[in-house]
Amino acid sequence: MKQPVIKNIFRYIKPYSFYIVTAAVPAFISVLLALYIPVLTGQSVDLVIGAGNVDFGGILPIIIKMILAVVLSSVFTWVMNYSANKITFNSVRDIRSDFYKKLNSLPLSYIDSTSHGDIISRITVDTEQISDGMQQFLTQFLTGVITIIGTIAFMLSINFKIALVVIFITPLSLFAAAFITKISRVQFTEQSKVRGELSSLIVEAVEGSKAIKAFSFEKRAEEKFTGINSRLFKCGVKSQFYSALANPTTRYINGLVYAFVGIIGALSIVNGTSVMTVGSIASFLSYANQYTKPFNEITGVITELQSAFACARRVFAVMEETPEPSDENCMDITDSDGSVEISNASFSYNKKIPFIENLNLYVKKGQRIAVVGPTGCGKTTLINLLMRFYDVTDGSICIDEKHIDIRSIKRDSLRKLYGMVLQDTWVFKGSVRENIAYGNPGASIDKIIEASKAVHAHGFIKKLPDGYDTILSKDGGNLSGGEKQLISIARIMLMNPPMLILDEATSNIDSRTEQRVQKAFKALMRGKTCFIIAHRLSTIKDADIILVMRGGVIAEKGTHEELLNNRGFYHELFNAQFEQTSGHFNE
Repeated sequence: MKQPVIKNIFRYIKPYSFYIVTAAVPAFISVLLALYIPVLTGQSVDLVIGAGNVDFGGILPIIIKMILAVVLSSVFTWVMNYSANKITFNSVRDIRSDFYKKLNSLPLSYIDSTSHGDIISRITVDTEQISDGMQQFLTQFLTGVITIIGTIAFMLSINFKIALVVIFITPLSLFAAAFITKISRVQFTEQSKVRGELSSLIVEAVEGSKAIKAFSFEKRAEEKFTGINSRLFKCGVKSQFYSALANPTTRYINGLVYAFVGIIGALSIVNGTSVMTVGSIASFLSYANQYTKPFNEITGVITELQSAFACARRVFAVMEETPEPSDENCMDITDSDGSVEISNASFSYNKKIPFIENLNLYVKKGQRIAVVGPTGCGKTTLINLLMRFYDVTDGSICIDEKHIDIRSIKRDSLRKLYGMVLQDTWVFKGSVRENIAYGNPGASIDKIIEASKAVHAHGFIKKLPDGYDTILSKDGGNLSGGEKQLISIARIMLMNPPMLILDEATSNIDSRTEQRVQKAFKALMRGKTCFIIAHRLSTIKDADIILVMRGGVIAEKGTHEELLNNRGFYHELFNAQFEQTSGHFNE
């Protein structure tokens, strides 16, 4: 159930309630000390003009009191700001942490269907905007409210009637600010949305920079960027324009208040209708100015709050998404014999469009299953279902001779049974050693070297500047595609799981290296159940079973020789590939 934004924010502030007290109390004392200074100022004015002679003896103690008040007010203001910063930075840190945890708990379908750049924008830019808004609220807004209450009390004590004039006129500035805020809220919401679009486009452009240059897409990419950037500029200008109206409007109204106070106070003294002195009028004018000043600041804070609330809605919208169903009550499993049975399984990414229907497959322990077919036939979807990145909508997938439904197994536990090498290699910024040991962080360097040698990665690793301690750049930019793939394969070698998933695992390796890696894979796959997704059919001739998928169903099943003899769809695929490489096909 979705919660109001303010309620969500205060939920994160609550653990730091102590700092709210250490911010509020110093703020109260600081404001009182600041409000005490106009009293001292009025007293000093009366001593200067009261009896024709300046009473220096009476002024000196007042000056000392002023200095003490200023110093103490500054100290308490620092304590207030320190506490406010503690609340803000701790709360926003927790929001980011929970956002990231939530992201890890969301189903893969959400990640696949949401712009990655927009997600990055929410966890970075939007949370930073929340931080700015909270900081403004806890400092300027808090002191502003205390100042308003304090100045009202002091003004009432000096002159009740003039104080009422100030109190009744000032709310006009609040009404004006509220009206302007209502208009600007829509613009701030749109600004946050477009900012997310721009972040998404930038991430795509950076990740696809090689493709952009290869296809000479620079100009069109710039045009696309300019279009979104122009929209961001327009809604940014509108939001700032409308919100910027609040401050001068309230300043104008508050200036009128200040003028009324001065005129009424001066006339009352001239006409002799008031017991107020010149000093008390000076104090009252100072309070009137201090009273109206927080209204100006608060309207400025409202601008920040509007932007912060718009960003908070985007952040909490992700955090309120439905997570993957809990597997807390599911079982842990540490090993499996590798057998897999898929019974009448159905799955669809879109409920209105059927995809995989009534899929049946039985895989014995240690078998090598190759999955082939045209793009979009369901090869990758089958792997996603085996790993529980997605769950079947009907039917079941069971593993082990005990016939355990994978939905009854904890996801982490299930996924540790698989070693997965993808077509798109992934390495992170860190040492080669850390990258290989990613799935087994406690592995010794000897085991890491052994795994590297098995996939013929040891040779090129030793040639790196610091060997296994060489720090790889982001996405492995200082390695070739083949070298990154070898590290990914060594990672699985080190894990030694009972089942393997190889999604075009040798696609980025040259032919000579591939021959060596294939030998290493044969050793690794011995006794293990293996699912091999392949586009090059020549690499899966030795598979025990070849599944030919077409439109989400298994169109053919058998060994390489059996499928060729059937002269079906597999025969067509193999023939087409052979002609591309050899120019002819000869059985």
